[in-house]
Amino acid sequence: MQIGILALQGAFIEHEEMLAQLGIASFEIRQKRDLNQPFDGLIIPGGESTVQGKLLRELHLFEPLKAQIQEGLPVFGTCAGLLLLAKHIENDGHTHLATMDITAVRNAYGRQLGSFYTQETCTGMGKIPMTFIRAPYIKNVHSDTVILAQVNGKIVAAQQKNQLVTAFHPELCQDLSMHKYFIEMVEKAGK
Repeated sequence: MQIGILALQGAFIEHEEMLAQLGIASFEIRQKRDLNQPFDGLIIPGGESTVQGKLLRELHLFEPLKAQIQEGLPVFGTCAGLLLLAKHIENDGHTHLATMDITAVRNAYGRQLGSFYTQETCTGMGKIPMTFIRAPYIKNVHSDTVILAQVNGKIVAAQQKNQLVTAFHPELCQDLSMHKYFIEMVEKAGK
């Protein structure tokens, strides 16, 4: 198994480290030719969704990645990755990959000073640590999207078929639960 990690901007190295702890091979996707390597899943890290969306288009990664996700490639988006996958962003007229049937709110907890850490229950994982940095949240899920976690009544993790998103940064904690969950998704998709 090999996981591609979008490495245009943001916390991609931390995801590589989490996967390495699980014994999972990964590589960085920085340009279109990187898509020639075989990969079984994709991680879209936190960072700046606007910058990542712009670079996806400029580097001609946008259409091929969107098509692969629509065809069932397992994808895990954290923070900005959630915004890139959201079909609707309430306080932003722009969407990006728009493959997951959710409505997100960007910078929902305020700016950098609004960052925080908590522990909450996530379906199938028990109580896990959650680090929020200028985080979005999911206002609504639609269709067959399943809510996995909430913090103070706001949806912060969800899954729709092959797509998993978190408003928090699991790669910034020592807990491997979210990454294990994603790898299980990838394994099921490969069967």
